[in-house]
Amino acid sequence: MPQSAGIRLLQVARPYWGLFVAGLAATLIASVLDGVTIVVLIPLLKILFGTAGSLAQSGTRLEAVMDRILAPLLSGASPSVAGTRLVAVLMAGLVLKNAFTYGSNQLSVAVQEGLVRDLRVKLYRHLLTIELGFFQRTRQGQLISAVIADADQCKQAVTAALAAFFQNVVLILVSLVILSFTSVRLTLITVAAAPILVLGIRQLLRRLRRYAGEWAEERGRLTSTVTERLAAIKLIRGYGAEAVEGDAFADQADRYRKRLIRTQRFSSLTSPVSEVFGGLVIILIIWAAANPDVIGARLRPEATIGFLAVALKMMAPIKSLAQFPTSMAMALASAERVFSWLDRESAEQDEPGARPARFERDLVFDQVRFSYGGEDVLTDVSFPIKKGQIVAIVGPSGAGKSTLLELVPRFHDPTGGAIRLDGVPLSGLTRASLRQTIGLVSQETVVLNDTVHANIAYGRPEASAALVREAAGAANALEFIDKLPDGFDTLLGERGTRLSGGQRQRIAIARALLRDPPLLILDEATSALDTESERLVQEAIDRLMKDRTVLVVAHRLATVQHADEIVVLDSGRIVEQGPHAALLARGGLYRRLYDLQFRTVEDMA
Repeated sequence: MPQSAGIRLLQVARPYWGLFVAGLAATLIASVLDGVTIVVLIPLLKILFGTAGSLAQSGTRLEAVMDRILAPLLSGASPSVAGTRLVAVLMAGLVLKNAFTYGSNQLSVAVQEGLVRDLRVKLYRHLLTIELGFFQRTRQGQLISAVIADADQCKQAVTAALAAFFQNVVLILVSLVILSFTSVRLTLITVAAAPILVLGIRQLLRRLRRYAGEWAEERGRLTSTVTERLAAIKLIRGYGAEAVEGDAFADQADRYRKRLIRTQRFSSLTSPVSEVFGGLVIILIIWAAANPDVIGARLRPEATIGFLAVALKMMAPIKSLAQFPTSMAMALASAERVFSWLDRESAEQDEPGARPARFERDLVFDQVRFSYGGEDVLTDVSFPIKKGQIVAIVGPSGAGKSTLLELVPRFHDPTGGAIRLDGVPLSGLTRASLRQTIGLVSQETVVLNDTVHANIAYGRPEASAALVREAAGAANALEFIDKLPDGFDTLLGERGTRLSGGQRQRIAIARALLRDPPLLILDEATSALDTESERLVQEAIDRLMKDRTVLVVAHRLATVQHADEIVVLDSGRIVEQGPHAALLARGGLYRRLYDLQFRTVEDMA
């Protein structure tokens, strides 16, 4: 049976139990001191009223306890001196109580933020291991909302809420002890109404928890829309869709508003309900104290005021306890969302006994098959790549070329057949060591919002500035890097927006050069570039390919004419294979693609 979200949160918080217990201890001391200040208030009121005798005619337990505790302080003192000393005790109690309360709060904050940090890091690291198809099916905003908002909301469940729960329970118990020492009957009358409040609050929780979950889901959708649409701002403006997008977002924001209002409607209802309950209890106390037949004794003024002070003090923790299930329900709704992501299976686990990858002889595709969504993308693909060879993959759009490349670094695993590196199936190698042997340069160049240096050194962060500069020079990138405002220390902006497509591609090539991998994978690295950019990028790629084993997908067939072997794919199958000249002479699909491409170029010229 799966564990509840609350238990799993407690497990995540395990490293902080020491701090948590220390915070609870500070809370306990503060709560006791809070009660002490009220106890001391009663003899002070007695001195101010100038009365004598017991506090309650029905018994002297409270008086006896206070006499025993305060006797060393008040014995033989005049009323004015005794009053002064009691005021000093009150002040000392208040200072100490608030000091311990402050310490408790600081410890609680340390636990809260530690828990949130650990939960965020755990979720983020887990997301990095989930199979890539998951990210194609899931909107990024949902994940961002889980990592940021839902993780933050979880802290209310095991820290602030539980600490406040403990503090309030202690305050109520201390108050009940004081009240019972004053009048047992009046205390019983006071607490008899508590179940009414508890039952009333419980009725709100079922709907609140469901509505809190729906609100969190809508918050994720709203975040997704903002993230996605702002990333597509050029598309929106280019098609004049600002008004349409604005209206769609307004509708979504309105749905979010309605769900939030519905959640807050039940969440906020606990406060007025408990407020009305507190007022009714105070009225009940005053009525009972004014009727000796009800409580079996007549309370003196100072005892009545003290009882009311304690009862009023107790109303705040009762109110907080009434709201505790509300806070817990909302926190657990967020926790359930976080753990729903964490429960998704990781795709990055190595098999038992997996060995480090070594590339010394060849990489072999052996009857490789790959299916996605029940549809075959690759079928019985078999060919070898010997170390030092350049092998090109060509074919019409949708033939499965890029999918084939993604199987090598194990972004996906074949659904049939095997890929072997030096005779060892890739599944028998550790992913980290396998990927360490591979350099990737694709048409969808990824540039991070970081410095030029950090982007080039991404796969080799310990590289010196001299090595990074050397790699940039070999990638024909120094020309524009040196013109940037801060050179290699220039921040490139989100997705490298400060650079052109060709410049971003040269950054990616410099990154691969610096890593110096034995196996290079190029996925249409020069597509969608202008002539000058293509020339510079191709020169950089030629340097990158030197003395390496290369698996390349190219849309422009002129770039793969000198490959040692060309594999032609169509509908996920190999239909031709051989060097450029032999394939042209065969007059098959490769020849048709070649003639079509170059005829198009001649027509354009």
